[in-house]
Amino acid sequence: MGNPLNLPFDPIERAHENWRAHWGASPAMAAVTSVMRAQQLLIGQLDATLKPFELTFARYEALVLLTFSSTGALPLGKIGERLMVHPTSVTNTIDRLERQEFVRRRPNPSDGRGTLAEITDTGRDVVERATRELLAMDFGLDCYSEEELWHVHELFVKLRVSFGDFPESAARERPRA
Repeated sequence: MGNPLNLPFDPIERAHENWRAHWGASPAMAAVTSVMRAQQLLIGQLDATLKPFELTFARYEALVLLTFSSTGALPLGKIGERLMVHPTSVTNTIDRLERQEFVRRRPNPSDGRGTLAEITDTGRDVVERATRELLAMDFGLDCYSEEELWHVHELFVKLRVSFGDFPESAARERPRA
């Protein structure tokens, strides 16, 4: 569940004070350091929640992607593209999920040289059970209100657009309940 530091001060704020004394104020340094620490905390908490299912968050994401696919199967290249990871990572993820019998590889009928990863019934079952657990703990973000969560999402959409993940015109308005 992440390692609580239990420090009597904020180490990121302390680092920023030192930074400011040495190089001048940098809200960007404080922000990126906060984002990186938040990622450590969240991955720790998410992976701990998924451990009983013998999943990591990366493998869980692959199963969810296959669940969302209309056929339950996708080419490995498409999985990497959608999950925004290197092809080697996709191969390792699918290898592991295949050993667990959560996915199976099969030839791609549209591409004689290609391979599809297809979710199995066991994989569908585990992703449903794991999802219930992740939803119950709000993916580790239960300290935020719904409005705050949408705001965080919107802030990162701007960053992702600026890095070229997708065009600003593809950014969608926040869904309303």
